[in-house]
Amino acid sequence: MNIFSQFFIFILLLTSSLFPQGYKLIWSDEFVGTALDQKSWTFETGNHNGWGNGESEYYTNRVQNCAVQNGILTINAVKESYSGYNYTSARIKTQGNVSVKYGKIEAKIKLPFGQGIWPAFWMLGDNINVLGWPKCGEIDIMEMIGGQGRNKTVYGSAHWGGDYSNSFSLSSGIFADNFHIFDITWDQTKIVWHVDGITYNTLNISPSGLSAFQNSFFIILNLAVGGNWPGYPDNSTVFPQTMQLDYVRVYQDTTIFSNSGEKNTEHSKYFLLGQNYPNPFNPSTTINYSLAKEGAVKITIYNTIGSKVTVLVDEFKPAGNYSVQFNGDNITSGIYLYRLESGVYNSTKKLILMK
Repeated sequence: MNIFSQFFIFILLLTSSLFPQGYKLIWSDEFVGTALDQKSWTFETGNHNGWGNGESEYYTNRVQNCAVQNGILTINAVKESYSGYNYTSARIKTQGNVSVKYGKIEAKIKLPFGQGIWPAFWMLGDNINVLGWPKCGEIDIMEMIGGQGRNKTVYGSAHWGGDYSNSFSLSSGIFADNFHIFDITWDQTKIVWHVDGITYNTLNISPSGLSAFQNSFFIILNLAVGGNWPGYPDNSTVFPQTMQLDYVRVYQDTTIFSNSGEKNTEHSKYFLLGQNYPNPFNPSTTINYSLAKEGAVKITIYNTIGSKVTVLVDEFKPAGNYSVQFNGDNITSGIYLYRLESGVYNSTKKLILMK
């Protein structure tokens, strides 16, 4: 075996070790700054005949109802007269901005309480505008219907034309006392619900009738007031009520990626990062990539221990084919990785620099 064969085997082993099996963070909102990140979220406003649930609130985009401060997103339900309704609140979604197919989706939330109060962290299928509800699929990562004896219990559910649900209750206290972590893990065969790492619900999505859950979804956060399920506020309900979020995070399971770091099917719908085989003795090379949809794009060069070397692209781009030049004149010879991130999608490939 010659020295170049040994060198390339070493490269293969080294880069494989950089992507161990397990969940890897691919998108998050940590709610930094002083306003909602509208590259990720959009507001849904109005009442829309109770959103199909008999809800009593009017959703607004005002800071009185949705605010970011000190690393926390707060959704406020307020008792007030507004546009013909007696309550206001907020409902935000990532539709058109962030899509998720499989992985771990979690949020750290401190919930409100009280009769008629209905907070939710949930998802709808991206194809809702084509298929409508419930054929698009719905995944309720967390819902709570407030009221006497109910402020300690949350529900994890799925709807697709059929319905599936289970609940989790705290052994002491209520969910308004502290922050808790609510998540699902989701792959081609099942959806599993957790509270603070405790599994309490599992749905087998292998049957053909549940094919809605083999598609991509967007995320929704809202705090409803009243509705057919929780009932309506009464004299015991205290206002305002707040739903506070420390973060929302999406992780991808690296075991569903190929050796190149690129997911075999879903990624090709959204972007393609070209494999680059530069002359290893030439410190300059061109990296090509394609976007099937507009979005924020970032291309970063890393060394083999995961430290960032430089950022080549970090901007919003329309769909199209692009290239960017990388010049390694000022870095040492070795193995480097270049990574493209766009929304929840990412791809990582390697290049070799020998000078």
